[in-house]
Amino acid sequence: MKALKKLSLILFLGLAVAGMYACPDSDEGPAERAGEKIDDAAEDVGDKMEDAGDKMEDAADKAEDAVDSSDN
Repeated sequence: MKALKKLSLILFLGLAVAGMYACPDSDEGPAERAGEKIDDAAEDVGDKMEDAGDKMEDAADKAEDAVDSSDN
């Protein structure tokens, strides 16, 4: 009888642990998901601003080259 109780306990604990690892992380609530979306959007905006800055720098370089070539 003791062996059956031990076996049942081991089996139960094994299934409980396996069940915990099989389930996806669900501790992420709606606020955390919204925060992640905001973070992603802010990162996208930062990337676009960096791209715009690069384009402005390229345009300034071209304008400088045009002014330099017209002086000659």
